Amino acid sequence: MSDFGMSDDDLQQMYQEVILDASKHPHGKESFAVDVTQEEGGASGDTTVRASHEYCTPGESHQFNPTCGDQVTVHVEVSDKEPRRIERLVWDGSGCSISTASLSMMVDLVDGKSVDEAMRLESIFQKLMKSRGAGLDDDTDAEAIGDAVVFQGVSKYPMRIKCALLGWAGLKDSLAKALAADKG
Repeated sequence: MSDFGMSDDDLQQMYQEVILDASKHPHGKESFAVDVTQEEGGASGDTTVRASHEYCTPGESHQFNPTCGDQVTVHVEVSDKEPRRIERLVWDGSGCSISTASLSMMVDLVDGKSVDEAMRLESIFQKLMKSRGAGLDDDTDAEAIGDAVVFQGVSKYPMRIKCALLGWAGLKDSLAKALAADKG
């Protein structure tokens, strides 16, 4: 992958700035209403309604990183028609700048994409995180994940990899739940 003619220190500084900016201005972050469960004929009469597209199947996943306390709930709505597309992708949670920036960039990358395209991007991001700082060998893969390539530096630190992958795990699980619910 190209180093843009920059020194390692300059690249590291640029990567840190991109991650910090994405964490300060996260895309796709929304506050969710807490789901309320109620038995039929319950006395409280409370219900929780989540707005979703009538032509979509929703899925939601909560992820927690016990190592550092980061947590996220990823909510996805998948179209009912082929090819199945991500019509809406939002998240709520708290965490470090790495997990927040990764979530923000994930939303930018996969919102509106087909489920197959999203899973391809998730696979590429996983490969980047397993590179231990070496990055991606394939320029096409690097181009596909765009700005998320800045997490190459994060992949050098095993304790931080989980932070970067937290939202992606939530995406994968919430997509699986949406697809399973549609078949049920």
